[in-house]
Amino acid sequence: MKYRNFSNLGWQISEIGLGCWAIGSEWGDVSNEDARDVLKTSLDNGVNFFDTADVYGDGRSEKFVGELIKSTTEKIYVATKSGRRLNPHSPEGYNIQNIEEFIDRSLINLGVDCIDLLQLHCPPSETCAKKETYEMMDEIVKKGKIANYGVSVEKVSEAMDAIQFPNVKSIQIIFNIFRQKPSEEFFKESANKNVAIIARVPLASGLLTGKMNKESSFPENDHRNYNINGEAFDVGETFSGVNYKKGLEAVERLKELIPSDFTLTDLALKWILMHPEVSVVIPGAKNKLQAENNVKASDLNEITQLMSKINSIYDEMIKEDIHHRW
Repeated sequence: MKYRNFSNLGWQISEIGLGCWAIGSEWGDVSNEDARDVLKTSLDNGVNFFDTADVYGDGRSEKFVGELIKSTTEKIYVATKSGRRLNPHSPEGYNIQNIEEFIDRSLINLGVDCIDLLQLHCPPSETCAKKETYEMMDEIVKKGKIANYGVSVEKVSEAMDAIQFPNVKSIQIIFNIFRQKPSEEFFKESANKNVAIIARVPLASGLLTGKMNKESSFPENDHRNYNINGEAFDVGETFSGVNYKKGLEAVERLKELIPSDFTLTDLALKWILMHPEVSVVIPGAKNKLQAENNVKASDLNEITQLMSKINSIYDEMIKEDIHHRW
């Protein structure tokens, strides 16, 4: 496992972390045993960055991560998120009373006194641009409940707004072969400001594993079933917003490029890691095998000679539908 700097914090972060949404909820059933196996397997393979949120299983994911923290003497870095517990999820809800209350709950779930990195969880666009948002977060840092903060966003424009504020340490954004827009301008700007980038949905909800086909089906409690048109939350979180049939066709083209010692999962993750501005990529996992498969890409050879070919598949098949939306 290779490690990268994270903003100006002095953290050496595994370039492949673990996204802990699947062990919380909304990806079908994941047993307690499998959830614990995913975390331990990731840790055993050099992962030291774990990304969760208070709404993943209403705290279930955070509690599993809390168990992991207690189980090891190794330094691990834990990022969680706040804001999506608001109902309605409106800009007015992003006030210190609400957010601090959510953070207090996360502290209990994680079993810690201070959270390494607290991210606002895809707040409304106007919240990302308001200085009051970050004054609120500075106040919570002063209280010692969080050490640092960042913002998880849906749109590049929201990321560009957020990094104008000097104490924002990280941006979490969807970035993968099917969602390439962040690398155009935002990556350069974030590097200039030394803001860490957390790349989420790296496998486009499994599309980029190459294991799906037209007959694939998903459980009722899996967002790939019930959010296919954005009924529950931003459609960009499900298959990266890509039309499923068109995504499968693009995957077939990508399969023709896979090096002999790679899987498509490896290729998709390595493509992201070829962007030096990315601090950490956070694939999820529902079982031990998936957790093992996630970490392999770090040690594989670079794919410099394949980058333009991969990007041209995006340009030809995906860009027109996707690029302007986020």
